[in-house]
Amino acid sequence: MTRATTVRAVLAVAVLLVSVYITLTMSPRLGLDLQGGTRMVLQAKDSATVEADRETTDRTLEVLRQRVDSLGVAEPVLTRSGEDRIIVELPDVQDPRQAAAVIGRTAQLSFHEVLGAAPPGTDTAPETGEKRLILPDEQGTRLDLGPVRLSGAGVKDATAFFEAQQAAGWTVKLDFHKDAGKDWTKLTGEAACHPAGDERRRVAIVLDEKVISSPQVDPSVGCQAGLPSGGTQITGSFTAKEARDLALLIKGGALPVPVEIVEQRTVGPTLGAAAIDASAQAALIGAAATALFITFVYRLFGALAAVALAAYGVISYAALVGLGVTLTLPGLAGFVLAIGMAVDANVLVFERAREECQDRPTRSLRSALTTGFQKAFSAVADSNITTLLAAGLLFFLGSGPVKGFGVTLAIGVIASMFSALVIARALTEIAAGSRFVSDYRGVNGIARPGSVRTWLTRKDPQLFRKPVQWLVISTALVAVAVAGIVVRGVDLGVEFTGGRLVEYSTSRPVDVETARSTLADAGFGDAEITTAGDGDISVRTGKLDNDGEYALRTALATEGGETTKVRDELIGPSLGDELRRNALIALGVAVLVQLAYLAVRFRWTFAVGSVIAMVHDVIIVVGAFAWLGRPVDGIFLAALLTVIGYSVNDSVVVFDRVRELWAGNRKTPLATVARRAVLQTVPRTVNTGMGALFILVALAVLGGDSLADFALALLIGIVVGTWSSVFTAVPGALVLERTTTAPPPVPGKSSRRARAPRRDPLDNGARV
Repeated sequence: MTRATTVRAVLAVAVLLVSVYITLTMSPRLGLDLQGGTRMVLQAKDSATVEADRETTDRTLEVLRQRVDSLGVAEPVLTRSGEDRIIVELPDVQDPRQAAAVIGRTAQLSFHEVLGAAPPGTDTAPETGEKRLILPDEQGTRLDLGPVRLSGAGVKDATAFFEAQQAAGWTVKLDFHKDAGKDWTKLTGEAACHPAGDERRRVAIVLDEKVISSPQVDPSVGCQAGLPSGGTQITGSFTAKEARDLALLIKGGALPVPVEIVEQRTVGPTLGAAAIDASAQAALIGAAATALFITFVYRLFGALAAVALAAYGVISYAALVGLGVTLTLPGLAGFVLAIGMAVDANVLVFERAREECQDRPTRSLRSALTTGFQKAFSAVADSNITTLLAAGLLFFLGSGPVKGFGVTLAIGVIASMFSALVIARALTEIAAGSRFVSDYRGVNGIARPGSVRTWLTRKDPQLFRKPVQWLVISTALVAVAVAGIVVRGVDLGVEFTGGRLVEYSTSRPVDVETARSTLADAGFGDAEITTAGDGDISVRTGKLDNDGEYALRTALATEGGETTKVRDELIGPSLGDELRRNALIALGVAVLVQLAYLAVRFRWTFAVGSVIAMVHDVIIVVGAFAWLGRPVDGIFLAALLTVIGYSVNDSVVVFDRVRELWAGNRKTPLATVARRAVLQTVPRTVNTGMGALFILVALAVLGGDSLADFALALLIGIVVGTWSSVFTAVPGALVLERTTTAPPPVPGKSSRRARAPRRDPLDNGARV
């Protein structure tokens, strides 16, 4: 065993030990779509006097944090997003009305003097005719309120406690800041000038145009004396909950700026548990099928690659846990998908090693394997970099679950490279040093060509005699997809259009027509009613607040019995427009970034050919979803950007081989070089695609509705991407090369050689 192999083996063992330790000692951080709960995105709005900047949003965040802490939610998460948005995650909170009632208050807290009880129908001042603030108190008595004397910003603290000594029961104690305390003393001193029992002896505490408390100033307080700012107590027949809620509203009621709920998602814990179980089953079944497949194709070395694949799973999972990445449903799907893609580097290496053994049968197995790793490195690096670019776009341009998917995919790519280039290489090099493995070609799986390679060598199909024909076929496929987009239209999800999507589970079966009729009678005639998994009812509407959702659920319960909400998504129209705009930007940036990278790494014609194939794949996947009537949402966007990475990945492998073969013999026509490159890389394309398909089929079958569309988009994308990398990207590059008659300079050759007589690279030498 060489020194390099020893270093790889030690490094692999060290990383695996750390990963196992993290896996056994740390728990994953699950997103709300996996553990259940409510997620809200609040946007700070400009008020008349305050501009919603970063500092103001941070102050608003602290006020909201105090409110949320009082809810008693286990491990709530509040973070600022951008300049003016706040993300609130409340695990185990299934009723968003409960959360919105506390954190969604938009008005300022204020203290008013009471001018007296307002007669029925009175809303203007008799002296001036001006509009007056008249609000009912806790018992329904209409109070005529004076101007704001003190804002909630002056409240330093408000606490609820039980006063046992004076038999006052539950009491709320107020503390004010210094200047506000003087205003409070003055306000209560003026109220104390009125006799006990008079409405004017009260002070009204108003929040969101609602009197939350209107206590009388105690008879012991003298006129103009007022209450001290540090020891004021509000007494009454409060229950413990009422006292705590009042203290909370007084303490946290002063938001620097109003906030608006622009996004809200609620997922039942049962749905999250089902998604975890389904993804775990898909991962086990898909990974087992992939391991058996590569073991069947590559024998012993395939089995060692399967061991490296298992190590990849442990390492990537430990990285997610150790870095504190929130594991969401799309992220979990990305983790499962990356298992199938992790075999790609191993397949590239094994196929290159097979070529070495086929070209030089007397060469040692260890030497062929080493050469295979060396020659496959550029393709492995380029293909993984393109996938990392797609993951980066998901992270920077996506939001919510899509961003989490980008993080998971990036970690998976890095872990897969370590698995292939360090762990798998150490295992195979140790095995290749065995005389038994080296001598028995049927055991190692590398020394003999595979069945696909043997068949292609025997048939030697002439693929690119007329490259335009392949482009015509690809154009026809794109035309069919575009027809679906035009005729059927694209069903944009709530994330892109705004609105509300709620999914209910009922104790009694309810068909769609009955649910539609029932909700129409209840005033929800514009709601779109469809069935979801396991007979659930999915309702999609336009603008609908939490009270409206409660009324909708109540109406549905008249037919379905006990009605449980398992999923709830609310997206404001402004956020929907932003997400749709960001999706288009992400796709556009993906095209430009991939084009720039490939133009630098290869010829510009190769780059354009790859981008043409990428756009071809995107249009076909979107068109297929249009024909099938499937929704296009954020998870679909994650799948689509993954398809982009996969498509370019395949094209990179082919063009990397074209570059290598053409550099070795510039006199060979490019069409011939391209044909050889495609035939040599087809085994890798087939074997890698099969590895990913096992995982995706398992996700599509076992993942349920939440993962079925994700898996379906990727299944279509992989099949179409495999086609386009050969029959769209390569013919496109060949046609473009007709405009470039001078071959590129040969690395290492003199400039005189580069100025050799021009010839058409597509010329096959035939003459008539």
